[in-house]
Amino acid sequence: MNTGVQTPEEVKASPRLFWWKEALLILVFYMLYTATRNQFGSARLTTTGQPTQAFDNALTLIRWEKAVGLFHEEAIQRAFLDIRWFIWFWNVFYGTAHFIVTITLFVLMFRRAKPLFTKWRNSILATTALALVGFSLFPVMPPRLLDSTSRYGGACIQIERRGDGPCTEEALAAFEPEFRFQDTLAEVGGLWSFDSGAMTRLSNQYAAMPSMHIGWSTWTALVLVPLLRRRWAKVLAALYPVITLVCILLTGNHFWLDGVGGLVCLGVGYALARVVTRPLVADAAASASA
Repeated sequence: MNTGVQTPEEVKASPRLFWWKEALLILVFYMLYTATRNQFGSARLTTTGQPTQAFDNALTLIRWEKAVGLFHEEAIQRAFLDIRWFIWFWNVFYGTAHFIVTITLFVLMFRRAKPLFTKWRNSILATTALALVGFSLFPVMPPRLLDSTSRYGGACIQIERRGDGPCTEEALAAFEPEFRFQDTLAEVGGLWSFDSGAMTRLSNQYAAMPSMHIGWSTWTALVLVPLLRRRWAKVLAALYPVITLVCILLTGNHFWLDGVGGLVCLGVGYALARVVTRPLVADAAASASA
């Protein structure tokens, strides 16, 4: 297990890294990832169209969870909805920790564990790229939107499938929700909003399967636990994916099966990264020996 202390042999055998090249690579990759992800789902919803595919895929996940007796997201969320400060905290956590923790870990790896950097950098890049396949082939309406009366929600779909006529303003006013999930960001607030003009235009709100919040947080734990020395810090790092799972359920942004999808992407991404990285490390070791 790596302790974060690099031996001279490890430093010589690791590929030569430059912080500005790594920062530029990650920035360009994330910009391309975001632009590609947002070509699908809600970002392409027309004015008169309905997100039936994303809604039906969400119903499919619910059926799968019910089949194994683990469809509890609604009950978990409703148990805490009255504690507004608690929900506000998780809204902020959802929109910030995902990026802050990941970026901080990249810096920590670059400074303290360069022999690990290339493999784990390639792992998270491959994981994130694989997620695009899920977003494009299996768009999923998150729980918070299932009963939403917005153009991105499932209220109109439910009204028409119930045979209550067309989705008019009067029909929406009389709409009885079926699932009763809450959009906590809209109801309680946070540091940002899905309902802002720029966010609705630029964000794919159906990019739920797989959950990159779970994929990235698990990647963070796998990298960080061996690098930390204090036991309490190791435990906190190991619990980070669990804390993130609580967050995505309480805020209604994901089903727990989305998290499973994130773990699958991480596993495949790690395997691909090992294949790609091994020749780079071998070349660096050969150069060091020479």
